[in-house]
Amino acid sequence: MLEQHKIGFIGGGNMAQALAKGLLNNGLSKSSIHIVEVNPDSLTQWHAQGISAQASPDKALTLCDIWVLAVKPQIMSEVMAQVKPYLKKNTLILSIAAGIPLASLSQWLGEGAQTWPFVVRCMPNTPALIGAGAMGLTALHTVSDAQKAVAHAIMESVGHVVWVASDNEIDAVTALSGSGPAYVFRFIEALIEGGVALGLPPEHARSLALATLSGATQLAQASDEPLAILRERVTSKGGTTAAALDVLAENKFYEIVQQAMQAAHKRAGELGKLFG
Repeated sequence: MLEQHKIGFIGGGNMAQALAKGLLNNGLSKSSIHIVEVNPDSLTQWHAQGISAQASPDKALTLCDIWVLAVKPQIMSEVMAQVKPYLKKNTLILSIAAGIPLASLSQWLGEGAQTWPFVVRCMPNTPALIGAGAMGLTALHTVSDAQKAVAHAIMESVGHVVWVASDNEIDAVTALSGSGPAYVFRFIEALIEGGVALGLPPEHARSLALATLSGATQLAQASDEPLAILRERVTSKGGTTAAALDVLAENKFYEIVQQAMQAAHKRAGELGKLFG
C-alpha cells in the first residue's frame, strides 16, 4: 500500500527513527523517506543510514505526499509556519505530537478561513521503538478512507492500532497507552524492590518480575476469558495471592490507577490549550 508514497518526517528523533525502521522492515525503500531535523547528531545518524535528511525544510518536502509531524508540541506552531510553503494540494498530515488538537493543525496549515482538510492525529507509545507499540488514531471528517488506510499502515508498522472518534478520545488514549508504559515500568520497579526486600538477589528479582509481566500479558492475550476469571484462578481463598490482593484493595490500588489516568487525561487537554 505504501510503496507508491513518499513520506516526509518533520522531526527526526526517536519516534521518527522507530517509524522509519518499521516502514523499511515492511518494504518501503529508503528513497521514499525524507527527514527534516535540526539536531546535527540526528542528521548524521540519518545520513549514515543512507536516508535523505536536511536541517531545514526544502523542496524535497514537496515530493512527499505524506508528512509525519514528530516535533515537540511546544514548537509545533512555529514549525508548521516553516513547512507550510512546501505543502502540495493533497498532502496528508499525520501528527504524533501529544496534546495538539486536529483543529489547530488544520488551521495552522490552512489559509485564512480555509483550513487544511487532510489531518490525522496519532498517540503512539515508546514500545513502538521495538515494533510493539499501542496507539490510537483520529482524523478530520474530510480525510478519505484511502488516506485513513495509509495512516493506519504507517502506524501499524510499529504496533497495534485502534481508531477513535475525537481529540478527547485521543487524550484518553494518551492516558492509557501513551503514558501506560511508565505505569508498567513503575510497577515492575516495585516488584523488583519488593523481591529484594524479601531476600532475593537483585538479578533474580528483576528476571522474575519481567517474566511474570510478560507471561501474564501473553496469557491474557491468548485467553478469551475475562481478566477477572484469570485473576480468580490465581487467587485461592485464604491463600497468599488473596492476602496480597487484600492489601491492594485496602490501599485503593484500583482507584489510584484510575486517578493517575485521569490526571494524565487532564494534562493532555491542558497541553492542547497551551500549545494548540
